[in-house]
Amino acid sequence: MKFLDEARVYVRSGDGGAGCVGFRREKNIEFGGPDGGNGGRGGDVVARCVPALNTLIDFRFQQHFKAKNGRPGAGANRTGASAADVTLRVPAGTQVFAEDGEILLGDLVRPGESLTIARGGRGGYGNTHYKSSTNRAPRRADAGEPGEERTVVLRLRLIADVGLVGLPNAGKSTFLAAVSRARPKIADYPFTTLHPQLGVALVDDEEIVVADIPGLIEGAHEGAGLGDRFLGHVERCKALFHLVDATGDDVAADYRAVFHEIESYGHGVAAKPVLVGLSKCDALGDDDIAARRAALAEAAGGEVLPLSAVTGAGVPEVLRALRARVGAADGDAAALAGGGR
Repeated sequence: MKFLDEARVYVRSGDGGAGCVGFRREKNIEFGGPDGGNGGRGGDVVARCVPALNTLIDFRFQQHFKAKNGRPGAGANRTGASAADVTLRVPAGTQVFAEDGEILLGDLVRPGESLTIARGGRGGYGNTHYKSSTNRAPRRADAGEPGEERTVVLRLRLIADVGLVGLPNAGKSTFLAAVSRARPKIADYPFTTLHPQLGVALVDDEEIVVADIPGLIEGAHEGAGLGDRFLGHVERCKALFHLVDATGDDVAADYRAVFHEIESYGHGVAAKPVLVGLSKCDALGDDDIAARRAALAEAAGGEVLPLSAVTGAGVPEVLRALRARVGAADGDAAALAGGGR
């Protein structure tokens, strides 16, 4: 299944049914009176968050969604049938924007959440509605209200605990394959990862969800390489794991290049807790690893963990450190929620 993280769709809700002008004409009832029923409500267009989806690929093949109109009322005070809603099934983490792509209409994070994108028109009143002591035979009935139509932009932001960032070929896909059952493409050339991948890693009987995004290069925020739009998929992550290739010519410069692109992207990504890892350490000797680890620690201003996803060396320590950062982020979020009550 291909990955699609943005789609533009046109939606139109149904019109309300017209009310009915009717009068009772029954034998032996001298003054029958009005009996026109109301029209039915038009169908809504609703976006609903469902489990087991992680892409918007379905909207590549269908971009128009129209609900049916409500049925008109009838005599004998019969109300017209309301039309069924049209439901857009979207994965968790889908944001719904107005046509300009800037105004956020709703953010569907958990399965079961829903957002009414276009509300169906109300059915018109029949003449029974207007019956009164002074108007015993009204001949007025209303047309149903028109439905709404609009174009919306669906934008997916993956929900994960940890986001993997780094230059192309920094070892992100190899790390994801080593710690989870995900099987991303792995090769010895840049940009083997063309779209985000998700995996679930097990850390001492606890699970953390890891997201691998395509590599960043210098100038990504200006469109170089694959650009930086995939950074949107780590906006919701609780922590970042920044992988730097130990076999690179200048590990400090590689770190700064990626961090600059993250800062240029904005949206609070640079403020997230970050763990820095020195990958591919199996290709170097102990002295080279120590020297490069020291240079990277000076550039990053914090702890650097060496690892080799191929041999598994250092991977358990990295997973435990990531779990600790995710736990700290959960604790901070709970504290903020408690302080708001």
